[in-house]
This record gives sequence, structure tokens and C-alpha cells, in this order.
Amino acid sequence: MIPHSHPRYYSLSERHALETGMRKGITHVQGLLAHGRGEAFDYLIGERTTNEARKAIRAAAAELLLAERPVISVNGNVAALCPGAVADLAKAIGAKTRVEVNLFYRSERRVRAIAAELKKFGIIALTAGGKNMARIPGLQSKRAIVEKGGIFSSDVVLVPLEDGDRTEALRRMGKRMIAIDLNPLSRTAQRANISIVDNITRAMPLLVMEVKRMRAWKKARLSRLARSFDNKRNLKASLLIIRRGVR
Repeated sequence: MIPHSHPRYYSLSERHALETGMRKGITHVQGLLAHGRGEAFDYLIGERTTNEARKAIRAAAAELLLAERPVISVNGNVAALCPGAVADLAKAIGAKTRVEVNLFYRSERRVRAIAAELKKFGIIALTAGGKNMARIPGLQSKRAIVEKGGIFSSDVVLVPLEDGDRTEALRRMGKRMIAIDLNPLSRTAQRANISIVDNITRAMPLLVMEVKRMRAWKKARLSRLARSFDNKRNLKASLLIIRRGVR
């Protein structure tokens, strides 16, 4: 049991959640390495949600509310770290949203384990199995395997903890991409339409809050907010924060 008074309580809790996910067959060892890399960037931004991240979160909330066929993509780390927040976000967006399991190191056993974990939070996840399976054009990894009625036919995809190849491929399909990535230099962050440079465990609850706050807004107001967001400018500002963190 990690005491709340420990100065690294939140960091250690996340590591413990991923360790538990490994035992359940949800997370992959490569996911642990990716998390460690992300933690390094989190140190440099001060382990806080920056103003730039908050701007991106607001733009992402508007984009999700404008979407006709939004999909939340879930991998092993997401399922281990914040399944409750995924469920809250799906509910806040409305019945039109879908949650889909998508993995780079895909096995049917892992897919089933993640789907079972999400079900505990009331999510019936899409798993791209059997006749419902489609493939993202131009992508060779197992992340190309998607659900016909999910990511394949979506208009907006939220991709927390994503890989850049798939973000690029989905952009080529004409989809609006929202990323959550602590590394503003990653291909995912660079290729997405909206990149939230923040820890997923902080960003997701804030995204839920903003979606709930904006649900009553008219489409014109949502559209102005989403379209006025400049991702490249926001990423540059995030890099300056990291630069100050290094100093």
C-alpha cells in the first residue's frame, strides 16, 4: 500500500496500476517502457497540467461534441491507468460515441482481457473481430486491424498513448485526430489535429469536465473553438515549457 503522504504517490500509483495490468494480461512490457519515457517529459513540464494543455483539452472537447461518429481508442496502458475516465468520457459525449480496443502488440487474449476490464466500468468495447474487421490502408502493423463500425467509419478519433504511424494513416483517411501525448516531438503529437501534452491520468478527467460544461453550447460556438485551435503553435509553447524545465 502506497501512503498518500509519499512525495511520489501519484507516480508510484500509476506504476502499480501498470504492474497490475501486466498480471492481468492487459499491458505489454513495451507499454511499461513507453510509460517511463513519458514520465521523463512529465518531470520537465512540472508534473502539472499546463495552460497549453488546458487550451488543447477545451478544443478537444469541442471537437468530440461536434463529431457524428466519435471513437475513443484504448490500448493496454489506457485500460490499466484510467478505465473509469474512459467510461465517464464516453457517457458524457453521448450514445453516439464508441470505445474500441486497438493494440500494436495484439493478441486475442490481450483484446479479451482489456474488453473484460472495460466491461467492469460499463463499457462494451469494440474488438474488431470476425466479419466486423477492417484494415487501415497503408499500415502494416496489427494496429491496422479496426472495427468496421468503429474506427474505420469514424470521423473523430481520440488516441491516448498512440503510435505515430496509425495517426498518420488515419489522417490520410480524412479523420480528425485528438492525441494525448507527453512528448510534443513525437510523430503522434506532430501529426494529430489536436495534441494534449499532459499525463493521461490528469487530462482525461479534465476532458470529461469540459465536455460536460460545453454540452449545451451551440454548434457554431463549438466549431469556432475547435477550428481556432493552432496545434503547431500550442506544441511550440509546450516545448518552451520543457526547455525551461531542463534549465
